[in-house]
Amino acid sequence: MSKHETLAGLAAFRSVARLGSFTRAADAAGVSPSAVSQGVRALEARLGVRLLHRSSRRVTLTEAGHAFLQQIDAPLDQIDIAMQQARAGRGQPSGLLRINLSRLAADLLVVPRLPDFLARYPELQVELFTDDTLADLVAGGFDAGIRFGPSLARDVIARPIGGDQQRVVVGTPDYLRRHGIPASPSDLTAHDCIRFRLPGSGRIEAWRFGEAGTGTGTGTDIDLDVHGRLVFADDRLVREAARGGLGLSWQFAQCVADDLAAGRLVEVLADYRCAQPGFYLYFPAREWMAPKLRVFVDFFCDALPALAADRAPGASA
Repeated sequence: MSKHETLAGLAAFRSVARLGSFTRAADAAGVSPSAVSQGVRALEARLGVRLLHRSSRRVTLTEAGHAFLQQIDAPLDQIDIAMQQARAGRGQPSGLLRINLSRLAADLLVVPRLPDFLARYPELQVELFTDDTLADLVAGGFDAGIRFGPSLARDVIARPIGGDQQRVVVGTPDYLRRHGIPASPSDLTAHDCIRFRLPGSGRIEAWRFGEAGTGTGTGTDIDLDVHGRLVFADDRLVREAARGGLGLSWQFAQCVADDLAAGRLVEVLADYRCAQPGFYLYFPAREWMAPKLRVFVDFFCDALPALAADRAPGASA
């Protein structure tokens, strides 16, 4: 096994260990699953130990594999950085960029701008991994993530993306005809409120309201535990239920902008809106940032400073 083959085997093993799959590791490297498997088997043969438990459903680390991964992880990172620094001198950033983000962040912030980003950087590949729980970027082999600010760990670098978010209470015209229009948040006790169970914590999300007429978070905001017969752990299902006239829902203004414009949904309690901190693009704290990550951060954070405010119908300045 040559030095080149050894290095390839080390990289293949780490990728399989991080991603939990030969197929996903092969996709990330742009090679066939058999090539990844052969590289790992050759490495195991050279070491004389089994590094991975293989089954038809999943791949997991052996005890020896776990210890070996901890030893090679940092050196392989240094090799990756050295190679990326060398490539940076050629001009265009290249390689695979893996981003872990919530589905909401993908829908609102990233997917609409991807065509422009890919056109600007033709040598980059992008993998978006949508996950509504807070992932470990390093363990998962991700370059960066996008989440709401309050959920982030302290040991990451974070930049705001998309500006503050406006939340709105909406219902269909038919629902409001049948049940009436609430004049204040306290009136919601007489309504079916479609609730959302937060991923990770499992808590049901409280609805937040500002002081009437302010339209901003002022420190006097209240969190209200509303009631209703429907609870979903998928925000898209919450919206579908609201569109179906099953109750009122508390939505991101961007998500229902088209429904409001078309009259399919109607906003209520607009005077009690409040802005809340939005999304952050975050990544591990390192001395040097890879060019592929640098251009992603600059493109999305600089291009989307006030996207939420621009698209939120009736948002207060």
